[in-house]
Amino acid sequence: MSPRTPAEARDWAALGTRLFLAAADSFGPAEYAAPTPLPGWSRAHLAAHLAANADALGNLVHWAATGEPTPMYASPEERLAGIERGRALPAAELTARVRESAERLAAALDALTPEQWQAPVVTAQGRTVPAAELPWLRAREACVHAVDLAAGPAFADLPAGFLAALCEDVLAKRAAAPGPALTLRTPDDSARWYLPGEGESVLVTAELPLITAYLTGRQQIEGAPPLGPWL
Repeated sequence: MSPRTPAEARDWAALGTRLFLAAADSFGPAEYAAPTPLPGWSRAHLAAHLAANADALGNLVHWAATGEPTPMYASPEERLAGIERGRALPAAELTARVRESAERLAAALDALTPEQWQAPVVTAQGRTVPAAELPWLRAREACVHAVDLAAGPAFADLPAGFLAALCEDVLAKRAAAPGPALTLRTPDDSARWYLPGEGESVLVTAELPLITAYLTGRQQIEGAPPLGPWL
C-alpha cells in the first residue's frame, strides 16, 4: 500500500468532506432524491451513510481511547436501518448531520494520544487494525462518495497521492477474489499495478483518475474487462 500517514489521510478526509458539503449545501428535497451510481441509493442515502460512517468510526476511536470494545455498528441490519432513517430527514437537517458528524469524528481523533493511535480496533468487515488506520477509512468514504454525488467533484479533483493509495487498497481487495488478470499503467508509466487473476493479463492504459474510477466500479474503460463490485 502506498506510504501514507494519519495526518495525510486526515487531510484527504477533510477535503472529501468539504467537497461533499460544497455540493450538498445547495441540495433541496429534489436534489437529494436524485439517483447515484450506487444501485438503489439516492444522494440522500449517500449523505445518511456518510454521517453514519463518521459516528461509526467514532465508536472505534472510543474503543482505541478507552479499551472498551465499541463496534462500528450493532449489526448489519441496524446499519441499513440507520441509513434509511437518515435519508428520510429534511434536506437541511441531513446536510447538517453530515457536517456535525464529521466535526465530532475530527475532534475525537484530535484527542488520541500517540499510544492510543496504535491501539487495535475491529472494523465492520472484521479486520483488526490500529487506530492509525481510521483516518484512511474515513478519507476513502468521504472522497469517493463526494464523487458519487455526481454534483461537481470528480476523481480528477482528488490528490494523486490519495488516488494511488485508493488504487492499491482496491487492488489488494480484488486480488483476494476471482477476476481477470490486469496490468494497469498511466500513459507516462509513472504508476503501474498488476492484478493477478484468470487468463492472460490485459493491459489497461489510462490516466490515474480514470484508473481509479474503473477499479472502484464507477466507470468502464474501453477494452478493459468489466469488474465486479469493489465493496
